Amino acid sequence: MGYSMLLVLRVMLCLHMFMMFHFACLSSHSCHPDESSALLHFKTELNNFDEHFSCDHYAECLCLHADPKTRAWQNGTDCCSWMGVTCHSVSGHVIGLDLSCRRFVGNIDPNSTLFKLTHLHTLNLAYNHFYGSQLSSQFGQLVSLTHLNLSHCWFEGDIPSQISHLSKLQSLDLSWNYALSLKETTWKRLLQNTTSLREVVLDDTDMSSIECGFEGPIPSSFFNLTHLASLILRVNAFNGSIPSSISNLQHLTHLDLSGKELSGSIPSSLSNLHGLVYLDLSGNIELSGLIPSSFSNLHHLVYLDLSSSNLSGQIPNMFDRLTNLKTLFLWGNNFEGKLPSSLFTLTQLSVLDCSENKIEGSLPDKVAFSNLTHLILHDNLLNGTIPWWVLSFKSLRSLDLSNNRFTGHINEITSYSLEYLDLCNNKLQGNVPESIFDLVNLSNLCLSQHNWNDTVHFSLFSKLQKLSHLSLSGCNSLALGSETSVNYTFSNLQALQLRSNNIIGYSTFSGNFSDLEFLELSNSKLEGKIPQWIHDLDSLHHLILSNNLLTSMGQFSWYQLEDLDLSFNLMDDDISSFFCNATLLSDINLSHNRFIGTFPQCLANSSTPEVLDLQMNKLHGNLPDTLNSLELFALILNCNQFKGLLPKSLSNSMYLLELNLGNNQFEDTFPYWLQNISVLEILILQGNKLYGPIANLKSENMFQSLIVFDISCNNISGLLPKAYITNFQAMKIVDDEVLSSDYYIDTGFHLGGDGIIEVEKDHSMTSIIKGVSTTFSKIPGDFVNIDLSGNKFEGEIPDVIGELHILKYLNLSHNRLVGHIPHSLGNLANLESLDLSSNMLTGNIPTELTNLNFLEVLNLSQNQLVGPIPRGKQFDTFSNDSYEGNMGLCGLPLSIQCNNNVPLQQDPPSEAEDKFGFGWKPVAIGYACGMVLGIGLGFCVFSIGKPQWLVIIFGGKRRSHGNRRARITLFQLMVVM
Repeated sequence: MGYSMLLVLRVMLCLHMFMMFHFACLSSHSCHPDESSALLHFKTELNNFDEHFSCDHYAECLCLHADPKTRAWQNGTDCCSWMGVTCHSVSGHVIGLDLSCRRFVGNIDPNSTLFKLTHLHTLNLAYNHFYGSQLSSQFGQLVSLTHLNLSHCWFEGDIPSQISHLSKLQSLDLSWNYALSLKETTWKRLLQNTTSLREVVLDDTDMSSIECGFEGPIPSSFFNLTHLASLILRVNAFNGSIPSSISNLQHLTHLDLSGKELSGSIPSSLSNLHGLVYLDLSGNIELSGLIPSSFSNLHHLVYLDLSSSNLSGQIPNMFDRLTNLKTLFLWGNNFEGKLPSSLFTLTQLSVLDCSENKIEGSLPDKVAFSNLTHLILHDNLLNGTIPWWVLSFKSLRSLDLSNNRFTGHINEITSYSLEYLDLCNNKLQGNVPESIFDLVNLSNLCLSQHNWNDTVHFSLFSKLQKLSHLSLSGCNSLALGSETSVNYTFSNLQALQLRSNNIIGYSTFSGNFSDLEFLELSNSKLEGKIPQWIHDLDSLHHLILSNNLLTSMGQFSWYQLEDLDLSFNLMDDDISSFFCNATLLSDINLSHNRFIGTFPQCLANSSTPEVLDLQMNKLHGNLPDTLNSLELFALILNCNQFKGLLPKSLSNSMYLLELNLGNNQFEDTFPYWLQNISVLEILILQGNKLYGPIANLKSENMFQSLIVFDISCNNISGLLPKAYITNFQAMKIVDDEVLSSDYYIDTGFHLGGDGIIEVEKDHSMTSIIKGVSTTFSKIPGDFVNIDLSGNKFEGEIPDVIGELHILKYLNLSHNRLVGHIPHSLGNLANLESLDLSSNMLTGNIPTELTNLNFLEVLNLSQNQLVGPIPRGKQFDTFSNDSYEGNMGLCGLPLSIQCNNNVPLQQDPPSEAEDKFGFGWKPVAIGYACGMVLGIGLGFCVFSIGKPQWLVIIFGGKRRSHGNRRARITLFQLMVVM
């Protein structure tokens, strides 16, 4: 927000300069003919007005409202009266030219007549599109220039050395010319010659050759410009610490070092810049430590932005001396403790954003704020009731207290200027306050995830005709339909989220949503066929009806849909021609239904789907070998009845992150051709009829992104794929940020601009974890799994597995592996489950395995292991089941004692303990994919030996997983009939 405000100020300054120039030109002197001619020729050079001007920045978008034409520039008229032209009051020479925000396109060539205006003092061409133009060396001829603004002009190439000839420059703005670079020699000459330079703005300009080079520290030469009043270096790739020599710039009023890679702590020397009015250090994620309490010396500070960094500790109680502060951004840090009391004494404060921290405690009962327009405190640990003052500011436009721990009732709301109100995800109670329906300026409203006691009548929200985004979830009773035949109008509503409600009158609702683009009614006990009023939403782009009891789609009518989620319903439509007229669909989730038919040929030929999830249905037949969408990110078809060969055309989907074809009837060799997809992260082919050895890799860089590799319950033979495992680079790198994330694939999005609606378009996954068939409604962020069980692999376990340091689940059971258990497995510090059962492993259990502090499940049963069972740490928690069928083992927890590291007794194995019997895993997979499919899958390891019994191994103690929100079911029974 701070960045946008600064850009707005720049545009306003441009407009102010224009007005000043316009009135200044009203003098008694006429324009010089040669300068008038030069201006007219320059106009023709830039006569290509850009009707399709696209704005990348907020201030640039404001230019869309500026008058783009220069109608008054006509031959025979006084150029001093032209828009954007300023003439000297005595000599009549053109001294100012402001063509900013004119939306011109074209080139400024070296022979341009612009360079004949040699008396120019001020030149502003900002926010035009000179695509690909070189910054001409002829700018150096304009030696009288004091102010030069060429920002957002799309110049490219080197900044010419002749720019250093502009010795009178006081202000230089070359920002946001992405392909423009500044050489060191040019920069040094400029500094030597421009001793009056007071403002330097070089945002997002390539300064790679200055001093220490690209991504080096901020050049010390900046801090020799002792007359500087404004230094703006936003979004340059400088790193390192903020130099303490910055305190040399005693005249500095504006300092912007945001969006870089600066590190270390904020130097206290910044507080010596007593004249600072504007300070922005945001977006430096490597900054750490505390806010210096000496910042209290910055008495003139009006704008302070320290957001999106890594600052921590308590916010210092220093604000009683910052009486001029109007804007404060501290969001996106690690601040903790209570908000300082002095913060609430700032009478001038207009914007306060401390969101996304760890701030706790309650808000005070009284504050001195009188001009507050934006109060943003979401995603903290704030508690208590919401004070009356929060909801009563007459000037308040935005209020966001979402994702905190506020309790109690919502008081009457009298902030009638509110446009944005988000109270979602707290612990508020009672009724929805009627005063909300008097907030006629509201455009965004979120009241989700509360225990509303009364019946909420949806029709009341039609009073808020400016409403564009509405999220209302968790209602005990939401009356969507009406007993009357009134047709309610929601003329501006773009997004409607009614998740997890008890909806009344869903099928009889009557309403007019002329602009509705997003609709979510998930988990709301909806039944039967999708009603006509939803089919009539012509503007719909996103439809989410998951987790209901819907039985039929009806006639598919949303041809403009981009996202469709009907997962976890009872749909039994034929899927074959379901999507053929919806050419824009990019995200399709029809999983966990009863859809029938073959794979839609129109989808196979389409290039638009990005995510396609059809798992847990009754689809059958071969997959067409035309699945070559270049935009495909995820293809999830597990637990159907597909057969035949795997489609090799998938090798062309170069952005494919997840491929899950498990629990079908594919009969093919291992798809080695997938190694062409370097970004593939999840590969699940379990429970098919794959056979033969795994082919060798063609490149050392293949499969380097994999974190889930599951080919269990097939007929794959040969040695374990050592070369593949060696290439699993993503499993070797310990990334605390990834390991601590909630979910692995985050496909959530916010709908539209400042819209409140938040959507998590996640898909489920079923896998055998710790001996149990587990269905994840969302894939945990730390899910790293290798499952090669239930095949015919031979040979030894390669030591290289011990290099996969973030591996959590390893299952090599029910194969024909021999040799010793590698000692290197003791390096798998994050391992929670290890299953090597039903093989022919020999030797001792390595004592290094006791180093696995997170190990919850261990299954070494049905092997030929010998010697004492290691003791200590997690090994003291495992039961007999972890070791049964190894007649050479001794020691606790077995009843067989050791004598000189050998068992005192050895009983012959019973026939029932045949390690190649009917195992636990096939039955578990059967439950996961339905009774009918499960019976067939139950024999996935039958070729290993004759079926005997079901053994499910539970071992170790379950440890808490903190705030994991993924819903886990032990066995999910889906009867596919």
